[in-house]
Amino acid sequence: MAASPPSKFKIGLVQMSMSDDPAANLGKAVARVREAAKAGAGLVCLPELFRTHYIGQREDHALFDLAEAVPGPTTETLGKIAKENGVVVIASLFERRAAGLYHNTAAVIDADGKVKGIYRKMHIPDDPAYYEKFYFTPGDLGFRAFDTKVGPIGALVCWDQWYPEGARLTALQGANILLYPTAIGWHPAEKEKYGEQQLDAWKTIQRSHAIANGCWVAAGNRVGFEQLGGEGAGIEFWGHSFVCDPFGIVVAEAGEDEALVLADVDLTRIEEVRRNWPFLRDRRTDAYADIQHRFLTD
Repeated sequence: MAASPPSKFKIGLVQMSMSDDPAANLGKAVARVREAAKAGAGLVCLPELFRTHYIGQREDHALFDLAEAVPGPTTETLGKIAKENGVVVIASLFERRAAGLYHNTAAVIDADGKVKGIYRKMHIPDDPAYYEKFYFTPGDLGFRAFDTKVGPIGALVCWDQWYPEGARLTALQGANILLYPTAIGWHPAEKEKYGEQQLDAWKTIQRSHAIANGCWVAAGNRVGFEQLGGEGAGIEFWGHSFVCDPFGIVVAEAGEDEALVLADVDLTRIEEVRRNWPFLRDRRTDAYADIQHRFLTD
């Protein structure tokens, strides 16, 4: 009989910079997972697309060669580490599904080392230096909760974090914590004027998902300046990985340097918050049919 998941566990968010060497990045991630496990973490989340520099900075057909099968070599390596250390690992990868068909995919690796399932990023951005529509097909698996050693969790990816629909549908499947592997930062020319506002908006929208759904939220971002192939203005990834509780209270947050963010997750807090702020109870499920439309007019 399988053991019941714990009511309390520690989460580790790996906030790291990437080099142009995929093998070195994987080795660094493995070391950070081990470090988190040694510190008592039962769940570890790596940043978005941690194997490489952020490829969305430009459109380049040659960069498709960086993609890999999922499950595949990276999940195999991380699976061994997950099993050795008894931790659940969230790994965001550039998935090659078939020739000409690629996804931005989060693999959920359970503490037994097996891939519990995958989530394919649903919302794909197309902004200056974030040209992801060139590389990634939108996810076709929907929003998912995965049963793991630490209980049901939800894995979404970066741009998904701006959409309340994704958070809600994942929470409604029983996810106790929503995890967002992330690669977000400042355009150098915009930082002085807009940087503080952008960072505040990023944190605010995710805290709102925690409040609206009465669940834990954790966002693990990359950090450091990256200029893909030495071209373009580059991106300064702002870090600030954080964990917040079901009422949006930030319980742990990093700065703008490499860090391992550790936080204690108490699942009894979900019951406490939802009893006092019963948003799920008061939802008008009979009145939301129009949400399926992109825009409503008279």
